[in-house]
Amino acid sequence: MHEEKETGRVEGFSDHVFAIAMTLLVIEIKIPSHEQVAAEGLAQALAALWPSYLAFLTSFFTILVIWVHHHWIFGLISRIDHPSLYMNGLLLLFVAFVPFPTALIAEYSLHTDAKVAANLYTGTFLAISLAFDILWRYISKRLLSSNLTGTKREEAAQITKQYRFGPPLYFATFGLSFVSEKLSLTLCLLMALFFALGGWPIRR
Repeated sequence: MHEEKETGRVEGFSDHVFAIAMTLLVIEIKIPSHEQVAAEGLAQALAALWPSYLAFLTSFFTILVIWVHHHWIFGLISRIDHPSLYMNGLLLLFVAFVPFPTALIAEYSLHTDAKVAANLYTGTFLAISLAFDILWRYISKRLLSSNLTGTKREEAAQITKQYRFGPPLYFATFGLSFVSEKLSLTLCLLMALFFALGGWPIRR
């Protein structure tokens, strides 16, 4: 089987998983009931859904950043092997799981057990960061061609440098969720922004 075609199939399959996960997020934003609208009015009922909007925005933006980085990484390689397929599958496993903790944190962010929801939510992103780090470490050592152009070598170095911050920062966010769920969720959004701004490939 042709290596470039195999890489394309992996990217195509991964893109579908990312797209489905992102689409499922919006399903968890529930339409206000007729009883609630009758009691509060539609505008107020919609405003009361702000935890769902925030959870949706954070998760959607984070998955978007993950997808961009995934595309960036696979743009640097022209071949794939069995171990990397399973590592990529591990990453997709956690990405596909994101809609569940997103729905949970949206539903229970104002509940007395909000910390438990925040633990699962931030823990999921910690797992994603670890899976991504494992995938990149393997790819950078085994699958990057020695014939990479200077620009692509710089891009690989840029990725390696940035990914050093991923697991420690998400571990800190996970730890923070035991203290303050609101701060941990805010940090999740800020970290997605950090990786988005730091994820611009070098071009000359």
